[in-house]
Amino acid sequence: MTAKISREKRNVIVLAAAQAYLGAQMSMLFIVGGLAGQMLSPNPCFATLPISLIVFGSMLAAQPLSGLMQRRGRRAGFVLGAICGGGGALLGAFGLYSGSFAIFLAGSLLAGGYMSSLGFYRFAAADTASETFRPKAISYVMAGGLASAIIGPQLVKLTSDLTVIPFLGTYLAVVVLNLTGVALFLGLDIPRPPAPAAGSDAGRSRAQLLASPVILVAIICAMVTYALMNLVMTSTPLAVVGCGFAPDDAADIVSAHVLAMYAPSFFTGHVIARFGVRMVTSLGLVFLAIAGLVGLAGVEITNFYGALILLGLGWNFAFIGATTMLSTAHTPEERGRVQGMNDFAVFGCVTLASLASGTLMNCAGGSPQEGWSAVNMAMLPFLALAGGALIWLRLRGDEPTRL
Repeated sequence: MTAKISREKRNVIVLAAAQAYLGAQMSMLFIVGGLAGQMLSPNPCFATLPISLIVFGSMLAAQPLSGLMQRRGRRAGFVLGAICGGGGALLGAFGLYSGSFAIFLAGSLLAGGYMSSLGFYRFAAADTASETFRPKAISYVMAGGLASAIIGPQLVKLTSDLTVIPFLGTYLAVVVLNLTGVALFLGLDIPRPPAPAAGSDAGRSRAQLLASPVILVAIICAMVTYALMNLVMTSTPLAVVGCGFAPDDAADIVSAHVLAMYAPSFFTGHVIARFGVRMVTSLGLVFLAIAGLVGLAGVEITNFYGALILLGLGWNFAFIGATTMLSTAHTPEERGRVQGMNDFAVFGCVTLASLASGTLMNCAGGSPQEGWSAVNMAMLPFLALAGGALIWLRLRGDEPTRL
């Protein structure tokens, strides 16, 4: 028992450190990706295409990475993710240096491999955790993002104007993060899943898994939560700068948002254990709805801060809730299949959201103010979908977790 507790806690520490250090690159790329895209793109409607391709690359990598980790273990997948992150940033830097939007986009697509591996940190935290420790383990790993919320935007401030070419220094800094951060995974101790014996039960098929109400609702809530967070966050730097504020203001607002995404993780697991996963997920959706209302109320700096902080809080509660719900609804043999399917669906929706973000922001009105309003209005039908799914699950009487 002692060894088990020691291992589960050590893995949480390693994964939280990776979330903090390596995870900083995501806020860096999301802050400068749209601005760099606006600088390189021949059409302003494609300004957020680099961010969309990061997410699209993550979607494409989700199933192969999940399968690799099922066969070779978590460490292999996480190291490969860091290689993709460093290689993608190097390509992005070369695209900026050469003024090539196409090369810059290719780097964004490759960097999606890191974003995909980042999404599996939370699942890895649950692999060696006991049933009672599982939601806390997921929360603690997500809490590592609190440090990334500080590290990433501050590195953007230090590096965005470090070279003659704007943002080139930021992409080179991301390369360094990946080269140095990969060493963290040497401390990971998660046993490789045993290979199934011939003729043994491999678990339910994907169609059968989706027929499970708990799994279906967990995936819907994760899809909606992550997609809406991305929809609003992707357009925020464009909206802030477009409304007359400085790029440093945009970095500070995104920093506050990412802090709000991860700071509650220190207690989200405890709240789930106390009030139940459905209640916490529902509360997250309510915060997301309020964020949209604050965004619609105006384009003062306080509106941007308020909307993005509430957006982060809503994402934390709803996404950790959906992750916990999913982690209790499958067997070890089904783990790779369920998690790959979940992240493929989540990042597929996030890809569409990031594409829609640039289009709504730059092409859905005659001004940045109108574009920002369009982004916030677009949240409503998807919040209704996720909320309706939770109500349906409750009416069915299905119990997503025993916690």
